[in-house]
Amino acid sequence: MKNVVAGAVALVLLPFAAQAQSSWFQSGQSNPGFYLGAEGGANWMLNNSGYSMDTGWAAGGVVGYDFVGPRFELEGIYRQNNGTSPVGSGRIQQVAVMANLLYDFAPGAMITPYIGAGAGVAFVDPSIPAGCSMCSTQFAYQGILGLGWNIDQSFRVNLDGRYYGTTNPGAYTNNNLGVMLGVTYKFGQTAPAAVPAPAPAAPQAPSFMVFFDFDRADLSPQAQGTIQQAAQAFQQRGNARITATGHADKSGPDGYNMALSLRRANTVKDALVRNGVPATAISVIGRGETMPLVQTADGVREPQNRRVEIVVQ
Repeated sequence: MKNVVAGAVALVLLPFAAQAQSSWFQSGQSNPGFYLGAEGGANWMLNNSGYSMDTGWAAGGVVGYDFVGPRFELEGIYRQNNGTSPVGSGRIQQVAVMANLLYDFAPGAMITPYIGAGAGVAFVDPSIPAGCSMCSTQFAYQGILGLGWNIDQSFRVNLDGRYYGTTNPGAYTNNNLGVMLGVTYKFGQTAPAAVPAPAPAAPQAPSFMVFFDFDRADLSPQAQGTIQQAAQAFQQRGNARITATGHADKSGPDGYNMALSLRRANTVKDALVRNGVPATAISVIGRGETMPLVQTADGVREPQNRRVEIVVQ
């Protein structure tokens, strides 16, 4: 029966182990170190030899060293169960000092399955009623299967099931099943390095666009309003420059359109100067029909290609 239960638990834990192992390789946040811990839980003594035992309790502590994966620890634990025997009622107490070897399947993950085994010495009541208290010295052994929750690099919570037994203490066979909840603290763990905040993105240069009628270089009221906004952006940025780049559509000869794009750019420059921008802060460029905003066939009149782009840098 015990083998069936252990096998079922192992099958349930396998997917968690695989997922945790993947997380371990991604995080790499576990470091070796000594740890201390405390634990407590429920203990069931299996009925045998006419003994009928109630659910008992167990409590103890551990000191160990985590090698990141394998762990070795010394455990001291007290168990107590009340019950009856063929000759009376009472309780069975036992104290064990165990050397445990455990293995974490994913030591750097938040949730890590683990298994372990231990051996040591136990001091046990020999019978109910006990003629003496924990006077029977026996060899003790245990198997452990559990899950650990790594709260951070130092603190960890463990929940495990375990089988614990000893050689024959006297009138009964000492077999125990337990569920233990524990917490440990690992010494000497460094805090994760702070991730530097990303550098603030450089502010984008304000840009504006004014449009022109076919074969014209004069400004519409809407274009004049846009130029005023560009002049205000220049004044707000302090030490800045403005680039005015003129464009034309593809109707007309290339050379004519190049000259037309320059006239449009210079018209915008003059308007910027009237709005308080120094002429020396303005660069004028003509692109003709080489950089259309909307791709068209040659000879097509396209209003969006008849423009000047204003960039405040």
